[in-house]
Amino acid sequence: MAVKAMAEAAAKMHLYPDGGTFYLRRKLAQKLKAGMDQILVGNGSNELIELLGHVFLDKGTNIVMADRAFVVYKLVAAGLQAETIMVPMKNYAHDLDAMLEAITPQTRIVFISNPNNPTGTMVDGAAIHRFMKKVPDHVVVAMDEAYIELLPPEKQPDTLRYVRQGRNVYVLRTFSKTYGLAGLRVGYAFAPREGIELLQRVRQPFNVNAMAQAAASAALDDEEYVQRTRKMVQEGLAYLAGEFERMGLRYVPSVTNFIMVKVGRGREVFEALQRKRVIVRPMDSYRLPKFVRVTVGTQVENERFIKALGEVLSQRGSE
Repeated sequence: MAVKAMAEAAAKMHLYPDGGTFYLRRKLAQKLKAGMDQILVGNGSNELIELLGHVFLDKGTNIVMADRAFVVYKLVAAGLQAETIMVPMKNYAHDLDAMLEAITPQTRIVFISNPNNPTGTMVDGAAIHRFMKKVPDHVVVAMDEAYIELLPPEKQPDTLRYVRQGRNVYVLRTFSKTYGLAGLRVGYAFAPREGIELLQRVRQPFNVNAMAQAAASAALDDEEYVQRTRKMVQEGLAYLAGEFERMGLRYVPSVTNFIMVKVGRGREVFEALQRKRVIVRPMDSYRLPKFVRVTVGTQVENERFIKALGEVLSQRGSE
């Protein structure tokens, strides 16, 4: 449905996009049972993270994040001369109790990537609720839920309730993952009206292009595509996990559309796979030098990756 909407929108590319993303925000508001003034649409979640930084961070402030969470949080903070407090993960997942203890009077934002990129783990609603009961009022909680819709609704923590309670919370979501529109860059923030007003003050006009708005609006109606995506991801994860076990490789169980596997010298394996025209992501930048991360693809793509990985590891073992 998104592709069809893009084709129809193509003839109107001589017009500027809707600067306030009115129709997309209206549809999102209906989906979230919220007011339009509680939603801001951005050029992917990355822009929203950057807008949060512009509003809340400057020299002398800090953010708190897990040490193996999305690196953009740290990059945005550094660009605004704010400090980053990195909290070690527990079993590759957020340690929310330790993150609470890390908060200082200078902390402005706590970022919770849930499910987490790049580990593929998540914390449940009960853990989040315990955290929210104790988090200080001066701290903004940014719930980055880029991958949440890959989970069936009954397994998604209800973080939207904190926004409805008027808490100092921003829930960030995207059309890049579950809806398959990564190339268009569309994300949105759901927050109390006052919080959205702050982001509006630093947002550039026409930040989301017209074709992206049309596609995202259509995608919200395409529940069949969402169901197919979830099914493909779950089948792909099961296949990859089974193959890793067959190959004797340790992996981190994932709830997202990617999975980390321990292959030894991760960057060397990454480079060897590239020579076989298979692209994965090395994890040394996250201090996991023995791991690579692979995204679930079609079954043909998954099988091609496993075949190439087996060849690379076999060759390395014989060297």
